[in-house]
Amino acid sequence: MIQLPKSILGIIAAVFVLFLVSPRFYQSVPAGHVAVATLFGEVQFKHFGEGLHIPVNPLYEWHLFDVRQKTHSETSSVPSQDQLQTKIDVSVQYRLVSSDTPRILQETGTFENVRSVHIVPKLRSLIREQGKTIKRAEDFFLEATQTTLQTALLEGLKDYLTPKGVEVEAVLIRDISLPPFITKAIEAKKEREQEVEKQKAELERFTTEQEQIVAAAEAEKNAAAAQAEKRRLLADAQAYEITKINDAIGRNPNYVKLQALKSLEAISKDPAAKVYFIDGDSPAPLPLMHLGDAK
Repeated sequence: MIQLPKSILGIIAAVFVLFLVSPRFYQSVPAGHVAVATLFGEVQFKHFGEGLHIPVNPLYEWHLFDVRQKTHSETSSVPSQDQLQTKIDVSVQYRLVSSDTPRILQETGTFENVRSVHIVPKLRSLIREQGKTIKRAEDFFLEATQTTLQTALLEGLKDYLTPKGVEVEAVLIRDISLPPFITKAIEAKKEREQEVEKQKAELERFTTEQEQIVAAAEAEKNAAAAQAEKRRLLADAQAYEITKINDAIGRNPNYVKLQALKSLEAISKDPAAKVYFIDGDSPAPLPLMHLGDAK
C-alpha cells in the first residue's frame, strides 16, 4: 500500500473541504423556481429543480426562473364596429413551463422579457381584434359577448404562447367601462324598464282586484237567483196545493160540510160567540159568527 506524505494528504483534505464549502461547487434552488446554467455563455439544456444540487461545475453561471402561477393585468381601449372606445380590464393567469426554461433563456431571455416580448403585445393585439367583431359598444355588457371574448382570448394566447414555453391557465374579464354617454343611456333605459315593470305589476294587481269584485258580484247574483228560484218553487207548491184542494172540493161536496162542522165545533167552545144559521134548509149551512158581548 502506497503511503502518501502527510503534506499531500493535507492538500487533498483542504481541496475537499474547499469543494464542499465553496458556493461554486453546489447550487441551491428556492421553492417554486428552476435554475438554468450557462457555460461561457452557452445554455446548458438541463434545468435544475428546487433543492440542493451537489456537485456542479464551478464555472457555471446560474439563471433562476420563477415557475409559480403569475397574473398579468391589462387595461385596453377597444374599438367596436360603431367606432366607440370601450375600456376593458383583463387578467391573464399563466406560468412558465419548467422543462422549457433553457429554451426560454436562449430564445427570449429572463422572465420579464417573456412578459414584455410575448404576453403583453399578444394580449393587446387579441383584445383589439376581438373588439372589431362587436357591433355596438353596449354589447360588451352582454354575458354571451363576454364569454365569447374570454374564450377567444384564452385560445389565442394558448396557441401563441405554448410554443414559447408559457402555459396559459385562464383569462378573466375584470371590468368593462363604456363611454360615459352610453353608460347614461343604459342607466336611463334600465330606469324606464323598471318603471314599465312597476306599471305592469300595478296593472296586474288592479286586474286581480277587479276579477275578485266580478267574482263576488257573480256569486251574489247566483245566490239571488237561487233564492228567487226557491221562492218560485214554494209559490208553485202552494198554488199546486190550493189547486188540489179546490179539485177535491169540487169532486167531494161532503168536504165543505166537514169543514163547516169543524167550524161550528170550534165556535161552540167559545162562550162569547153567538151563532146564527142562514137558510137552515141548506144542505150545507154555514155559520155566521158574531163575536162580542151579548146585547
